[in-house]
Amino acid sequence: MTTEIKLGLCNPPEPIYLYVKNAELGGESYLWYHYDIDRDKTIPVSQRALTGYLSELRLTTKEFKGKDNLKLDIVVSADELYVVRTGVETNFAKSFLLAVSLIQDFSKPLIIVANAGDENTVFCNLYDAASKSRIEREWNKNADWATIIHDIQFRLGGTPSTPKLTVVPQPVHPQDLRIKNIRTLLDYPLDLVKEWLQFQDVDRPSLLHISKINELVKSMCLAWAADKCNYPNHAESSYQNQVVDAVGLGADELTAINAWMQQLQATKAGAM
Repeated sequence: MTTEIKLGLCNPPEPIYLYVKNAELGGESYLWYHYDIDRDKTIPVSQRALTGYLSELRLTTKEFKGKDNLKLDIVVSADELYVVRTGVETNFAKSFLLAVSLIQDFSKPLIIVANAGDENTVFCNLYDAASKSRIEREWNKNADWATIIHDIQFRLGGTPSTPKLTVVPQPVHPQDLRIKNIRTLLDYPLDLVKEWLQFQDVDRPSLLHISKINELVKSMCLAWAADKCNYPNHAESSYQNQVVDAVGLGADELTAINAWMQQLQATKAGAM
């Protein structure tokens, strides 16, 4: 495929992500949408079909509500580069994989169609863009999805070594991982972390100075301890002694925080 290069002003060459969902917003029904992360805004896409060349199929882990979720990224080259992202266990992903598993020649464009199912589900229909004929395979909920993905990746030019769901992890900065692990240990709401970061004009901890990251860790810990101590000063002083000072002497931070939490819980239980 050859693409004419248009000169002049343009948007950055970033992929356009389409997320699959059967929903309604402002009275408008839609089956997939864009998400503007800067404005935290869902933007429905009225068109139900995307025409282009399937260029890549990959598995990606994304965090949702504090847990890692496996996503199927369907990369399509068209007027722009599109990435259709959906859960790997969704009906959309499975119906897409069943249909695309029949294709041997990916040099021809395809039409990917989002179709509404029952109970807010979304299925995928696949068409040959030239003939407009549907590419269809009988539904099989027990199909060997790992092998199907492996075979498609191989035909697209990839070289997966074994027919397993090989996750492509997103690079994680040590400070982002630090906050994630501590937040998980404390069972601290992810939304509150995002809100705190927004006040700092960043979207992830690794963009902050280490002093600010330490401040975030302390605020999460003291929020957890708010109902564990009769006196707020006790929580802060014990945090300084058992966590900050201990880490300064070489202790593992997560271990120190966990020990501090257990000590406060034991003290509270003994006072009851």
